[in-house]
Amino acid sequence: TTKFTSALDIPVEFVEKNVKLRGKLHHITEKGLEVEHVPISIPFIASIQRKWQSKGLLLVRLAGVELAPSGMAWLQQELKPKQMIWFQLLGREDLALECLVLVNKGRFLSVCLNEEILRQGLGRTARIEGLHHDTPLYWKLHKRLLRAELKALKKSKGIWKEESYSERIRDRISNNRFVQTLKQFASWLRSSIQR
Repeated sequence: TTKFTSALDIPVEFVEKNVKLRGKLHHITEKGLEVEHVPISIPFIASIQRKWQSKGLLLVRLAGVELAPSGMAWLQQELKPKQMIWFQLLGREDLALECLVLVNKGRFLSVCLNEEILRQGLGRTARIEGLHHDTPLYWKLHKRLLRAELKALKKSKGIWKEESYSERIRDRISNNRFVQTLKQFASWLRSSIQR
């Protein structure tokens, strides 16, 4: 029932037990998601607690994901301000929380944003900070993230999209030294004629 306003407020046991917390999204920044923690509320007590709870936002990072610029744009398009999200604590680094972020899509379906970003080809799998790499949970999550990234790679989505044959040929021709020399000669010729 306690409202956490800083990553340092969250007890170490919560992080160690990978507790899921609920929050309201405020901003999407390059550092991560800024989320207002929404504690479990008991009707009568919640109204009293709201009066003396401090305000503050938690910085939540997508664990195991290195976002591409297109991933940031996708997040800003998909997530709306004040949207409720769940975040499972995996680690804490300074003032940021490394988490699996879940978003409800309909009544019974939720999507893990970490996996979805990789599935869309909008990022790369990275080391999951905060989790020891010798734990079963680390490898279970890392395997899930790698599978999602592999789907994007197989379908050539996002950053894995390959250039078409004609685009590759055009690039090779324009990067050819002879063609570049010819272009320089043509521009020199044009400039000397205009004088």
